[in-house]
Amino acid sequence: MCLFDPDDRETTRHRLEPRGDGLFVSEITGVGAGHRYGLRAEGPWEPENGHRFDPSKLLIDPYAIRLDRPFHYDPRLGEKDVNTAAIMPKAIVEAPQKPFSGKPRVPRPGGLIYEVPVRAFTMLHPDIPEEKRGTLDALTHPAIIAHLKSLHVAAIELMPIAAWIDERHLPPLGLTNAWGYNPVTMLALDPRLAPGGIAELRALTTEMHKHGIGVLVDVVFNHTGESDLDGPTLSLRGLGNRTFYAHDPDNPAHLVNDTGCGNTLACHRPEVQELVIAAMRHLALQGGVDGFRFDLAPILGRDGNGFSPQAEMLKAMHADPALSDRMLVAEPWDIGPGGYQLGNFPDHWREWNDRARDDIRTFWRGDAGKTGDLATRLSGSSDIFGHDGATSTRTVNFVAAHDGFPLGDLVTYAEKHNEANGEDNRDGHNENYSWNCGVEGQTDDPAIRAARKADATALLATLFASRGTLLLTAGDEFGHSQHGNNNAYAQDNEITWRDWANLDQDRLAHAREWARLRAEIPILTRTDLLVPADGSDNPDQVEWYAPDGNTLERDAWNDPGLPGLVMVLGAPGHRVLIAFNRSYDDVPFGLPETSTFWRKALGPATESKLPPRSVSCFRENPGT
Repeated sequence: MCLFDPDDRETTRHRLEPRGDGLFVSEITGVGAGHRYGLRAEGPWEPENGHRFDPSKLLIDPYAIRLDRPFHYDPRLGEKDVNTAAIMPKAIVEAPQKPFSGKPRVPRPGGLIYEVPVRAFTMLHPDIPEEKRGTLDALTHPAIIAHLKSLHVAAIELMPIAAWIDERHLPPLGLTNAWGYNPVTMLALDPRLAPGGIAELRALTTEMHKHGIGVLVDVVFNHTGESDLDGPTLSLRGLGNRTFYAHDPDNPAHLVNDTGCGNTLACHRPEVQELVIAAMRHLALQGGVDGFRFDLAPILGRDGNGFSPQAEMLKAMHADPALSDRMLVAEPWDIGPGGYQLGNFPDHWREWNDRARDDIRTFWRGDAGKTGDLATRLSGSSDIFGHDGATSTRTVNFVAAHDGFPLGDLVTYAEKHNEANGEDNRDGHNENYSWNCGVEGQTDDPAIRAARKADATALLATLFASRGTLLLTAGDEFGHSQHGNNNAYAQDNEITWRDWANLDQDRLAHAREWARLRAEIPILTRTDLLVPADGSDNPDQVEWYAPDGNTLERDAWNDPGLPGLVMVLGAPGHRVLIAFNRSYDDVPFGLPETSTFWRKALGPATESKLPPRSVSCFRENPGT
């Protein structure tokens, strides 16, 4: 253990003595809160066997809970026998704090989760003082709280806040990592977002709870910023490369790359499991967070035999008393063997549903044969989550997320435009299921602008009409654009910063109206899987109609000329009707018969006509 003074000079070194089972211990007197330290580790330099010990490298304690500065990439961090103390952050000793006193506020089933990139969301907000912009503290501003409440947000989901480092190809391009999905630490927060450490997350959670809003954290427990074998030595690589990272069993010199990021944490090993659980407990007990979204989550459940929902890591999370009542959300795919695991996580997990994302997009793009797929997604995706006797859905539906086009770009760009990333537009997904309404990119053509407005609002309305937990990425409700960049991870600038001065007020009002409607109608936030209508008082029954009012029979579902779909939810007398017209023309509309009457709740439809490219909602009113 190396101690440093306030001027960043190494003052003393203290040898930690082995106690067995990988434990090294020493008692050092005179060290208290505020002292700065790092680690060095001696051991074999045997890359052919996966060992990469280099005592010249200053290392961050994996269990450090606060850093004195952010990480900045420097080639010397990856060069052997180069002392890196001068270019490494130092861990800060923190005094123990009492656990967060509030109870978890887990988002209700069917609620709205709001995905927030902390810096990008707040850097341009005119009401937030400049010195607070880009930090967790900025999210506690009354203007932000009011915005969240206007959308009936159940929980914010913070994109990664653990300390991260830039990928090594970014500095020469003049770019920096804007998303945080390249972490070095698991417990210590990035000083750019939380200069005060975990106390700032605790303050944010406390404030959100006052307003009935939960806090989730997007965590990256699948790889670290130490990257491939040419990457920097910052922490785990220097302390036990062979232990913490997965290696090819037939060639220990080679790292497994199930993440596409250069390395993969060996989550089947107890040392990694212990670290992950400690990080989660720290965020929950000290930061007060109500749940976690796991990036590339299959890695957490994979060992030498493949993915299993009964993997030791997944069981340990559920068994821990500090974590068992928190919300767990999987991004259920990675690029490793058996990497697509949508629907296969334990039944107390929720899962990002890319099938819902793609089917909603392709329905509105006009792809043939998508009416039945849309109905399945609107119903909670029983084909994915209805197995093994499940009666409710675990889906997290979304139309757009941080990765890919924002919602506004889905209707503005048919192709990606990632030239600003410096990789000749080779990066990012090639298939976005997007369209441009006639012209690629921005235009002053009023007809095209009107078409894009209609399509964007239809996409939002479809999301709010779907059964399950919803995810909305910050800014999609008011027209955020990345100018066609579908992989903006390296754009910590106006490409990703939300432009609060130029909100699309119409789109924002539309999103707020659908959020209000969803909050007011209990049927819309239920998560039981829908069953065919039988005339009972079951609120989870559904009827499907063509827009003209005719019941959809088997052959009609595949009719390429079918202009849209009508969904009727709930028991007679209390039903809710949502009509989708994806055609570019007015469509005759027939409301189902009722002994009471239908009242329009939202949307442009009349009792006889569905306007083009629109979604409308009617409510059945009993008695009057």
